[in-house]
Amino acid sequence: MDGTRWVSCRPGFFSAVRVLSRLFRRLFLEYLQASFEAGELAFFGSLAALAERIAFPRRLTELRRVEWVVYAKRPFAGPDALLAYLGRYTHRVAISNTRLIALADGRVSFRWRDYRHHNKSKVITLAADEFIRRFLLHALPDGFHRIRHYGFLANRHRADKPALCRRLLATPAPAPIADDNDCSDNVRNQCPCCGGQMEQVGPFPRSSPVSRSAWRDSS
Repeated sequence: MDGTRWVSCRPGFFSAVRVLSRLFRRLFLEYLQASFEAGELAFFGSLAALAERIAFPRRLTELRRVEWVVYAKRPFAGPDALLAYLGRYTHRVAISNTRLIALADGRVSFRWRDYRHHNKSKVITLAADEFIRRFLLHALPDGFHRIRHYGFLANRHRADKPALCRRLLATPAPAPIADDNDCSDNVRNQCPCCGGQMEQVGPFPRSSPVSRSAWRDSS
C-alpha cells in the first residue's frame, strides 16, 4: 500500500506452502547443526557414523537438496473455528483454575477431556513437579511474545493506518464499544444470561469478594 490506493496481494500469499516448506527446512537444519556443534546429539545403531565431524554436515547437505513438505490445508469448520482454536492459546493460560481439583501430598489433580473417547471428561493426578514441568512447556522463552503485530497493525501505525485502510477500501468504521462507565443503569444491570433486568435487593457481607450488593432478576 503506497498511501493512495489499496494494493491487493497475489492469491496464495498468506500461506504459500512452498515458501513455508523451504523456510521450515532451513530453520530445522540450522537448529540441528547448532545442536550437533554443541554436542547435544547422540547417534546409535545405523546412525552411529553421523557422529563424525565430516559425516554429519554431509548428511545435512543432502537434506537441503530434498524438497520438504509442510502440511497445510483449509480448516474443515472454516476460519471462525480456526481463530477460536488459536485464541485458546494466545489469550489463555495452559490450564484454567476451574479445571484444578485438588493439591494434596505433593500431587495435583485436574480435569481433562479425552477426545478419543467422545470428549469425555476425566480426572488425572500428577506429581507436583511433573505438573509444573508440563505447565512450563506452554511458557514462551524469554524474548518471545504470543502475538506480534506488524505492517499496518504495528504499534507505530495502528493509530492511523487502519483508518487509512478503511478509507481506501470504502469500508465504514466499526461501531464503538460502549464503556461500562458510560452505560445507562438499565444496560449495566442487565442479566448476562437471559437479558432480564436485575434489581438490587441488598448488600453482600463485607467478607464477600464478589460484589458489595446482591442482585436478582426481576424478569
